[in-house]
Amino acid sequence: MKNSTPPVIETHGLTKTYKGVQALKSLDLQVQHNSIFGFLGPNGAGKTTTIKLLLGLIRPTAGSASVFGMDIVNQSVDIRARVGYLPQEPHFYEYMTARQTLRFTAKFFFKGPEKAIEARVDEMLQLVDLAEKADRPLRTFSGGERQRLGIAQAQVNYPDLLILDEPAASLDPLGRRDVLEVMSKLRKYTTVFYSTHILDDVQRVSDTVVILDKGALVAKGPIEELLAGSEGVVYIVHLKGEADWTLKQVQSQPWVGGIKTGQHGDESTWQVSVTDPQAAEAQLLKLLVNGPVVVTEFRRKQYELEDVFMQVIEGGQDVRI
Repeated sequence: MKNSTPPVIETHGLTKTYKGVQALKSLDLQVQHNSIFGFLGPNGAGKTTTIKLLLGLIRPTAGSASVFGMDIVNQSVDIRARVGYLPQEPHFYEYMTARQTLRFTAKFFFKGPEKAIEARVDEMLQLVDLAEKADRPLRTFSGGERQRLGIAQAQVNYPDLLILDEPAASLDPLGRRDVLEVMSKLRKYTTVFYSTHILDDVQRVSDTVVILDKGALVAKGPIEELLAGSEGVVYIVHLKGEADWTLKQVQSQPWVGGIKTGQHGDESTWQVSVTDPQAAEAQLLKLLVNGPVVVTEFRRKQYELEDVFMQVIEGGQDVRI
């Protein structure tokens, strides 16, 4: 069933060329409301170029795009009024505190009572877990704390869309974890569109993923479907004993698409591709244990995003789901 809500971001053939070099090649994508959309690719893939186009900071060479149904070229000012943006390397006044920084930013958007502005500042400090450090000078902040403050600053105006450019690229594991937790919290308030080259981060928080390479879209889809792998559903089976009879029994099943066999020591190893996952789940293990073999391992093959990434970047595959 198709989503009846218009997408927050929609692009058609969006292209950007610099001095004869295509930094972005005919990009088509849709970003749905209240999703965490991972925009993935190696350095130089075209991620930052796309963000600049969406924000109206540069003009497309060809194609079109809309944000909230508004054209990125002719209505960029109206678009930016509803967007929060965190650049890859945010800069702050080092002598100011986190509270002063958020108060300064909030006053560009809110003209109401001081109490209302202070309440919004306090809300953002709580959201990014900086309330206890709110009155420290920013020169004492760690990289992770600065990134979280940057997200709070981008979110202070209640944006309908939050765009984050490599929000955790330069952070240590603890800083990355904290930033990802903040991004997960924001799902109920806004749509999050973020670029990254860190595969693990995408797998942990994203609903939908797009992979760019050399300016071209090479994979897109819901994260769980991309992680199902291009081979479809595969079961890993390790057996001991004479497996020929059992192999013939499994191969004869109508829901078995193929079996790759191997030998590891005294164990037979199989990768069983299935065309009907429900039938395989109900019947495959029963077939194995009823035969003259001992099953030492039985599991459904799980893919990491790194597997998919390497398939499409190095193998030239195009994955559209």
